[in-house]
Amino acid sequence: MSDRQTAMRDFLVASGWGDASVTPLPGDASTRRYARLVRGGESHMLMDQPQGAETPTAPPDASEAERQALGYNAVARLAGADCARFAAVAAYLREHGLAAPQVLAADHAQGFAVLEDLGDALFTDVLAQGGDEKALYQAAVEVLARIHAKDAPAQLSSDKPLFAYDQTALIAETDLLIEWFAPLALGRDVMNAERAEHRGLWKAVLSKIEGGRQVFVHRDYHAQNLLWLPQRDGVARVGLIDFQDAVAGSPAYDLISLTEDARRDVSPELAEIATQHYLDVMAAQGTPVNEPAFRREMAVMAAQRNAKIVGIFARLCKRDGKPRYLAYLPRVWAYLERDLSHPALSDLRDWYDRVIPKAKRTLPAMETP
Repeated sequence: MSDRQTAMRDFLVASGWGDASVTPLPGDASTRRYARLVRGGESHMLMDQPQGAETPTAPPDASEAERQALGYNAVARLAGADCARFAAVAAYLREHGLAAPQVLAADHAQGFAVLEDLGDALFTDVLAQGGDEKALYQAAVEVLARIHAKDAPAQLSSDKPLFAYDQTALIAETDLLIEWFAPLALGRDVMNAERAEHRGLWKAVLSKIEGGRQVFVHRDYHAQNLLWLPQRDGVARVGLIDFQDAVAGSPAYDLISLTEDARRDVSPELAEIATQHYLDVMAAQGTPVNEPAFRREMAVMAAQRNAKIVGIFARLCKRDGKPRYLAYLPRVWAYLERDLSHPALSDLRDWYDRVIPKAKRTLPAMETP
């Protein structure tokens, strides 16, 4: 038995679950692992997050240079291996009537937690079995409207600030495309002048939407991270997971994450239904948005997110030995090309067409999932 397994066993004994059966669940792209704990008629989830598995984050007032020195997690405002941040975000969401799992026991120093089991009915699976797309996506949008009824909090808890999804983080994410995808596609590194131009264009676009309202941003709000709980009422029908990287950012970001899903096709028609429902619910609850400005912000955030995902999936293949993620790239590029067609992004579209033309956006290993 490894030291980690021994520590897990000791935690389960201390938390009263030492006699439960432990069934590991499939892993994802992160360093977290989950297992289902079953004892009699009870079922809970075990979260296993080794605390030294990722580079640390940085204080909210850290300079860009200080964040760069700490590594990518600090630059991009990722939680890293911070079990306590997961607990703080879960508590915040539950305080607002949302269905985040209750944390029943935790050892933050070791990186273990026993969580409420929200079941297995991921939106992805429910939809694959014939679930009502419109109903599920509208329910997911209603959750966002509930979250966006208030501005982003400065603090999640007394010792856990909600970091700003600032330009430093957003640019670091778009850099991933030129750092990881471009060399695979072009057979060479991006030249310094191309890199500088790419960064400058992104800074110019992002600067035009700075200063807007900041809300709690889940950051990975899509069908694989939402669970359908029809036995509950209202916004509690949507179970929320994988939210530890939450930040304070644009109200458009999570809506785009939902409607331009890297892992499943979301038709433009369904995306528009969800967007319009969001606008309607926001207006009905007394927090209306300026629709033209919001739709422009959606285009910018969509392009930013999809550029990031192209880079992340290429990195997962090349650095982490997970080539299966390349299969999603045709879908993500299709989203990104659609996003770049917005007039606000014309200069960026020209850069991509010139430096990474369409013929170079398909890698030999890409297959439709």
